[in-house]
Amino acid sequence: MKYMLLIYFEENNLDETEREACYVESIQLAHQLKANGQYLAASPLQPTALATSVRVRDGKRFVTDGPFAETREQLGGYYLIEAQNLDDAIAIAEQIPMARKGIIEVRPLIEIPGLPSDEPSR
Repeated sequence: MKYMLLIYFEENNLDETEREACYVESIQLAHQLKANGQYLAASPLQPTALATSVRVRDGKRFVTDGPFAETREQLGGYYLIEAQNLDDAIAIAEQIPMARKGIIEVRPLIEIPGLPSDEPSR
């Protein structure tokens, strides 16, 4: 089963040295997951100051600067993994460096037949 591990933290809570150390540790975890056949994707996100929210109401598009929700913690990145079950996904989530400073939300994906695959089109 595929799981999205969503990383939430206070984005201004890390200095540049801490951020770089987190990236190094996160890359190591990604390589470990790849070696185990569990890695699908991962990436940090740009700061919320660069976010844009889009919603459509009554056929009209509304675009606003910033994230949709005003919260103390922001979505800062993700891992997309393959895990046997929720317990395995949780075990991986606890290894994400930001779990020590923020929160990792573990969400199973709904796999919909017919979506494009990751394989290059011909």
